[in-house]
Amino acid sequence: MDAYRRQLATFDPAIYSEIEGEERRQGDGVEMIPSENYTYPEVLAALGSVLTNKYSEGYPGRRYYGGQQHTDAIEQLARERACALFRAEHANVQPLSGSPMNQAVYFACLKPGDTVLAMDLSHGGHLTHGAPVSHMGKVFNFVRYKTETARAGAIDFDQLMTLAKEVRPKIVLAGYSSYPRDYDYASFRKVADEVGALAMADIAHIGGLVAAGVMRNPLDAGFDVVTTTTHKSLRGPRGGMILCKKDLAKVIDSAVFPGLQGGPHMNNVAGTAITLKKAAEPAFRVYAEQVLKNARVLAENLTNAGVTLVTGGTDNHMLVIDTVSSFDLDGRAAEEALDRIGITTNKQVIPDDPRPPLRPSGIRLGTPACTTRGMKEADMAALAGWILRALRNPNDTASTEKTRAEVKTLCRSYPVPGL
Repeated sequence: MDAYRRQLATFDPAIYSEIEGEERRQGDGVEMIPSENYTYPEVLAALGSVLTNKYSEGYPGRRYYGGQQHTDAIEQLARERACALFRAEHANVQPLSGSPMNQAVYFACLKPGDTVLAMDLSHGGHLTHGAPVSHMGKVFNFVRYKTETARAGAIDFDQLMTLAKEVRPKIVLAGYSSYPRDYDYASFRKVADEVGALAMADIAHIGGLVAAGVMRNPLDAGFDVVTTTTHKSLRGPRGGMILCKKDLAKVIDSAVFPGLQGGPHMNNVAGTAITLKKAAEPAFRVYAEQVLKNARVLAENLTNAGVTLVTGGTDNHMLVIDTVSSFDLDGRAAEEALDRIGITTNKQVIPDDPRPPLRPSGIRLGTPACTTRGMKEADMAALAGWILRALRNPNDTASTEKTRAEVKTLCRSYPVPGL
């Protein structure tokens, strides 16, 4: 135990105990929520550094407080690395998380009441893409397009073009949080050009896979602005980035600060810079390729067992199971059954779900975190078997205990980075 942890254990044993409990939970179970991952020990070091103490309102060379020589260098490194990795003209690395990064783009590029064409939430979109319960959904006019469930989740771009001509959006938004396919960004760009709209992509989930070059990069298709979180598949600290063309740099930066937030969390910015350096290494591409392999093997094993997957499979790191049709369980019951065996997932709506969000018809699985621990195809086959056993026998206590022990045994072969 290092000195800081000893101090915490002495001063606040209640909090220390819960941190220890979370470490055990992460170590003894398999994290399969697609938006979660294990960050690098080097990032953890930056997050707990003295950078936490520093206010850095503004941007490098244009701060409102003094003493910025080191923070300026750190943020500039993060911006340069982001531009190089994603082939962007400009990068803002200050957003505190995914929701504020998207909000900043809206406020930079739109006026209240302007229209955004975005993916329907139940078909894979995100709350910040105009869900009625979000503030953005009240400020701007979001019109939603859907996928074609009968065609493996394909998007009908002729239909999308017709819709765009009807509603005349200011932004055409390509982005998702539970869509197991890749996007045809060139077709989105064509729709945006036809109606004079900006082309925006939210790649929060797949940012690491895009950075590694194993999934398409919307910037290569001429997109005006791209947002991504820095955790998830990128394995960094919890934060966001906005990548854009130079002609949007000023309005984007102003929308982030002072428009939406104050001083950036410089410990997070440093963690982002470290993450981007890691993502530029050859080993990260190997990791990203394995993430995709693992997702496909997991999908194949479940499909072969008769499980219904939304879109019928996956092109990325995630898959969505229709648990009602596959196991006669709603998503909450399925999530709880898997929790009991040490596999963490999240309940998930499916396209045009008739059920409420807290008791939807599916669950969502992802492979970034388990791949980070070193798991490969054979482990995915084992996980698929345990998932099937748990969801087919959710109330069988003996089976649950046996499976939990098997999951824990697997986990002991793959330590969590940083623990």
